[in-house]
Amino acid sequence: MCHTYSKVGDKPVHKERCFLRRAGIQRSLVGWSVLASVVIGIVGGVATLLYVDLPQVRDLGHYRPISNTVLYDNTGRAFASFALQRRTMAQYEDFPTVLYDAVLSIEDKNFETHPGFELSRMVAAARRDLELGGTVQGASTLTMQLARNLFLSHERTYGRKVREIILATQIERHLTKSQIFTLYANQIYLGHGVYGFETGAEYYYGKPAKDLTLEEAAMLAALPKAPNTYSPIKNPERALRRRNQVIDAMAAAGKVSFSDAAAAKKLPIRLHIQDDHTSLAPYFVEEVRQYLEKKYGTEQVHEAGLRVFTTLDLDLQRAATHAVLDGLSTYERRHGWRGQLQNISAVARSAGLYSPSESNNPIELGSYAYAEVKSVTSSFALLRLGAYTAVLAAADVSWTNHTLRQLLSVGDLAYVKIVSLGPGLRARVRLEQDSGAQGALLAIDTATGEIKAMVGGRDFNRSKFNRSTQALRQVGSSFKPYVYAAAIDMGATPDDAVLDAPATFLTASGLYSPRNYDGKFEGAITLHHALAESRNIPAVKLARTLGMRTIIGYVRRFGIRERIPAYLPVALGAADLTLMDQTSAFSTFPNDGLRAIPHYILKVTDYDGRILEQNFPIVQDVIRQDTARTMTWMLREAVLHGTGRAATRLKNPVAGKTGTTNNFTDAWFVGFSTSITCGVWVGFDEKRTLGDKETGAKAALPIWIDFMGTALARKGSSQDFLPPSKPLNRAFAIQTTEFLPIPGKSSRQNANSQPNALITRPASKTSPDSPDYDEQER
Repeated sequence: MCHTYSKVGDKPVHKERCFLRRAGIQRSLVGWSVLASVVIGIVGGVATLLYVDLPQVRDLGHYRPISNTVLYDNTGRAFASFALQRRTMAQYEDFPTVLYDAVLSIEDKNFETHPGFELSRMVAAARRDLELGGTVQGASTLTMQLARNLFLSHERTYGRKVREIILATQIERHLTKSQIFTLYANQIYLGHGVYGFETGAEYYYGKPAKDLTLEEAAMLAALPKAPNTYSPIKNPERALRRRNQVIDAMAAAGKVSFSDAAAAKKLPIRLHIQDDHTSLAPYFVEEVRQYLEKKYGTEQVHEAGLRVFTTLDLDLQRAATHAVLDGLSTYERRHGWRGQLQNISAVARSAGLYSPSESNNPIELGSYAYAEVKSVTSSFALLRLGAYTAVLAAADVSWTNHTLRQLLSVGDLAYVKIVSLGPGLRARVRLEQDSGAQGALLAIDTATGEIKAMVGGRDFNRSKFNRSTQALRQVGSSFKPYVYAAAIDMGATPDDAVLDAPATFLTASGLYSPRNYDGKFEGAITLHHALAESRNIPAVKLARTLGMRTIIGYVRRFGIRERIPAYLPVALGAADLTLMDQTSAFSTFPNDGLRAIPHYILKVTDYDGRILEQNFPIVQDVIRQDTARTMTWMLREAVLHGTGRAATRLKNPVAGKTGTTNNFTDAWFVGFSTSITCGVWVGFDEKRTLGDKETGAKAALPIWIDFMGTALARKGSSQDFLPPSKPLNRAFAIQTTEFLPIPGKSSRQNANSQPNALITRPASKTSPDSPDYDEQER
């Protein structure tokens, strides 16, 4: 009978309670029957399949997960990868004992002795499930987790658990414990798109797994259970508790002393988040990706684990990026604060249009990034910068002549430079401005054509348009060396005289009277002085004497294939070329007249190290050696005594040419040392002025000097250029007659009646090739 008594009056309990108790007993009996059936099924299944090979398990010895294609710089440093998953394969020896102990202590303390599963743990877990009325949970060994990750879904059912055990048993039969741990350690998901402990160590701590400390290893071991819940980035407090739980488990298992455990638990979580290194050279990486996908296919590139050894020099790439961004910052400050910041509204954020934590900009000292304003006071503002909290002090906005509260509102997206990085994911930043001005830099090894650094714009995340390879822009006076090279090659010498005086030339679209930048005339001057000071009228006279088709023919020798109209203003740079065109062409001068074809890749191997392609320098003969050396000397004069004289602050001998277009829309400097050729362009994507007197010497040359200072310091040599050989004794006369229309004749008749006169098509009023084109220099 079911008789119980209450404490008040000893009255019998209601019959309903007796019924409920009987029902509970019945449910318990049913539950234990189910549990017994499950256990019997598991044991029976394992017994049946223990000696039956499963094909997928038998092939595990040759298992290869989806692997990254990794890009290496010219010294063997990995700097980018292509993959569907962020993963770096490591060997058993790469995982330190402290990490091994941390993982086993919290995930599977009997890993080294069990056959792939632990029946007692599973029974206990199943009992908890029945008592709590929940789903199947817990009790999975490392081997079972590996089986699930490799072969099964993540549904929580008893059927899946049985399959998990069967597969785990087979895995234990075919692989050693070290092989199992290695597969697990490379396969496990650790949050934020990261797979495997090696990649986890690089991402969270910026170091290989072998260098992990106790508290760092414990943090990584804490993640497999729930990577998002215990993310030290998203949930640092939960992550700290879970990390300390792992440390306690290690102490309880005798893997670390209690004193070491106590000391480790007192330490805060100190992360050194390493964003995807693609962001260090995104434009270069994109060029390589497009090439690889075209040659090997998208699937091979993103899944097969290719190894790509590139020409990039990571140190020079960092220097190039900093030089361009610092140069643009200087330009922005010259023109003052220009307007309001973009505000990230709640609607935009909820729609997924902006996620600062997902930013691909590198968070490192001296880099530039966009940060979301979280709070503003009169003395400082707090900003969210990826995983960092950044402080912006009032002094760091003083250049704008505005206060913090005048400049910033909560939700604003501020462009900042990272001034310092501190512990606890704290940073100090300085307010910058992005008015839309862009910059590009390309550096090439003169002798080999290897591309050492490439900056295609201010921010790849905001614009993937590569201004070093895709942007066709007027080049200004940086075109003039082709005119002078043609003249030297045809017998002129640097000391030949040309008259810098007013001149008018007849073209099919009208009379063309070029002007010098300063509006003055110097009379009879030498060719080398005319080039060094970038005088416009002498360059046009040379082009007139030689003929524009001759000039264009010489330009083609330098590897330039863009369409160039045969108009006289082209001699002053009214031709649209790319920075790649200009930089590669200029490399001919210090290389004794030879041009090495630019290339990005040294070697590509497959996952197993077999060479798929290997590239060697390809060199083309462009101009005679004596012409190249003479032009190098003349461009050296342009630095010593001409428009590029600011570059004399560099200790090594350098040479080069400035370029500025009408209305100051494009600023150039292309130059070289004996070993490296570098080109810089600054401008807006649209046809828009940079501002009054923003010449190549003012806007582009400082960037070039900044970069070349780093590049030359690494060489440790001040080798000078080879002197020109004795000039050839050739007759060369510069046409100095100014041609004017003959009354009573058409323009075409006049042009045909004059020696070296050009027949050109009429240009529109807005054409860069119109007769009023004058290259603006200084």
